Amino acid sequence: MSAYEERPLSPRDSESGYASGSSSEASITEVFFTKPHLKHLNQQLQKLEPEDILKWCIVSLPSLYQTTAFGLTGLVTVDMLARLKDSMSTQVDLIFLDTLHHFKETMSLVDKVQKRYPQVNLHVYKPQGADNTEEFVRKYGEKLWETNEELYDWVAKVEPAQRAYSELQVKAVLTGRRKSQGGKRGDLDIIEVDEAGLIKINPLANWNFGQVQDYIKRNNVPYNELLDRGYKSVGDWHSTQPIKEGEDERAGRWKGRAKTECGIHNSRSKYAQFLREQELKMQEEALRQAVETGLKVEA
Repeated sequence: MSAYEERPLSPRDSESGYASGSSSEASITEVFFTKPHLKHLNQQLQKLEPEDILKWCIVSLPSLYQTTAFGLTGLVTVDMLARLKDSMSTQVDLIFLDTLHHFKETMSLVDKVQKRYPQVNLHVYKPQGADNTEEFVRKYGEKLWETNEELYDWVAKVEPAQRAYSELQVKAVLTGRRKSQGGKRGDLDIIEVDEAGLIKINPLANWNFGQVQDYIKRNNVPYNELLDRGYKSVGDWHSTQPIKEGEDERAGRWKGRAKTECGIHNSRSKYAQFLREQELKMQEEALRQAVETGLKVEA
């Protein structure tokens, strides 16, 4: 059952916003929000500071994780959570998708963060069947991000993310998305539910880059040194550039193209369709080769 599924509501559901189905523990559903409840939550959470949103998440959401590529906003969240540790007993683990194409500065930052916050558990997920760049090339070919961009997004980011959610039994994730980053993020809610029922919380959705940067400096949080070289949003080395004065934060990601997201926050149905298309192409290629082989035998 999706966490955002429409169904007839009982009077009890309408009053509470929760749907448990029964008081029996064995029959209680997983985290579930009705549309009215989700709307109400967003109206209330919009009024809170990020630290208070994080407190609400820890108290309210089971199996809560933070997904991060160690961007500036994600680092603020890591630091805030560490400071909440004194008053909140729940530890929020990190999920890092190592695409095998991060900048060396990003990988160095991962080590710095682990040393600064040794209490944080880090779960690293890589493309399936590849532990390093050489293995990735052998399995998927050279410059896959150019030859088949959709497939690259799937194998490097989307599939590892979904594998992490499944293996870790993730019900909710904290993200580093903000409205001020522009693009599709301009109308972000604090809390969202995707097609598969995964709850996504954007605790710093209402902060701008200046606020994030001020927090980092004020609290001496380690950050990616590429930010001192004109970068504001850092992804894979092959699709990230510094930006110019006045450009949106994420203008350096996939510069000159209409693309604004890597796929992790896109509709999952889009990738289900993509996988079906890939399977059909493989079947067509197998059929073509079988026909050619048969013709050669007859000749």
